[in-house]
Amino acid sequence: MTDAPERLQLLWGITVFSGALAQLTSLLTGLPSVVLLLASGLLIGRSGLGLVDPFALGSGLETIVGLLVSLVLFDGGLKLSLPGSTTRLAVLRIVVVRLLVALPAGLLAAHWLAGLSWPLAAVYSAIVLGTGPTVVTPLIQQMRLAPPLGDVLEGEGLVLEPIGAVLALLLLELVLTDRYDWQDLALELLQRLGFGVGVGALSGLLLAVLLRRLPVDPESGLRLQLTLGVMFLMFTGCEVVMPESGLPAAVMAGVLVGRFADTEAAMLDDLIRQLAQLAISILFPLLAADVAWADLSPLGWGGVGCVLILMLLVRPVAMQIATFGLPLSGGQKLLLSWLAPRGIVTAAVASLFALRLYEAGVEGAGALQGLVFLTILMTVGLQGFTAAPLAGLLGLRLSEEELEEQRLQKLPSGGQNLAVASPEAP
Repeated sequence: MTDAPERLQLLWGITVFSGALAQLTSLLTGLPSVVLLLASGLLIGRSGLGLVDPFALGSGLETIVGLLVSLVLFDGGLKLSLPGSTTRLAVLRIVVVRLLVALPAGLLAAHWLAGLSWPLAAVYSAIVLGTGPTVVTPLIQQMRLAPPLGDVLEGEGLVLEPIGAVLALLLLELVLTDRYDWQDLALELLQRLGFGVGVGALSGLLLAVLLRRLPVDPESGLRLQLTLGVMFLMFTGCEVVMPESGLPAAVMAGVLVGRFADTEAAMLDDLIRQLAQLAISILFPLLAADVAWADLSPLGWGGVGCVLILMLLVRPVAMQIATFGLPLSGGQKLLLSWLAPRGIVTAAVASLFALRLYEAGVEGAGALQGLVFLTILMTVGLQGFTAAPLAGLLGLRLSEEELEEQRLQKLPSGGQNLAVASPEAP
């Protein structure tokens, strides 16, 4: 039997290889990469061969997952574009309506159908509130989704994901310590989100100024090193002061760097995107490896029914309310109502919260984690396979020519000249 250091080395080797193999399989077969990444984690983890145990990393798991998640969210913020009043209004209305509709509906479904206690049902509803940009973005790219749907879906995930994570943490603390009443809970939520957004804004502006002043030398790699240094310091600093505030900080920093760094952001975009894709390829198998069928089977049909209610009833109702009166076609509203997979942040929050509940001896921790991962499995599996055919059937996919024209339009000022002048540009 191998000793601990060797097991940890093997854990990383197997995890990275399984993620890369899933991405290769997706490229060769055209199957959704997120589905294959999730399946690879189930295969190597507790539900399959038992080769990877994420909690062998101990307390380092939370730090590693947090840094990788911050990288993914920074990348999402860097690319986030909400052109036009319709897109911005749609994102704002979706966020508000889902907070008012999906949050209480998830609470009721988790308690009545899946059998979670009221406190744990509230934590579950907050955890699964946000759709996953780590899943939505690859699906949008693979589908070649016509605007404005791609921007709306990405914007929804990037705004709601941090809100759901912070709210879930506060509800968890309420379960473990009973330190909040509901007024304190709302105030603490606003404080942590506001602190994260403020620090992210300052860090993003600082990074944008530094990137502007650096000499243009694509070979030095200094831009990437500086970006990662500022981002990781920002994230860890936020987490030390106010836990979970690092997530909104990462999104806000990415948004401001993408907006104010001009061509420097364009030069960074490809490198950050590749690193974010690597983070996704590591995180999905690593966190899915912790799923055990023993955590899922006790949920039975009640757990399945809970997830189906969220997918087939709660989401469509919320989308119809949020998009009422907006200039969106029936097909666009239908796709918005269907496409809501949960992703990396959801899985990470569930895994780390379950560990805290286990340590505190709270009954039902396994059921909470199992229901969250059942939600991920069903939304990613069902929607991952059906989203592209549905978009094609509704006529919402771009042709190759339209896709290239859209890419050129999104380049910052000077970005098109950069792409033409560079000998390595395609």
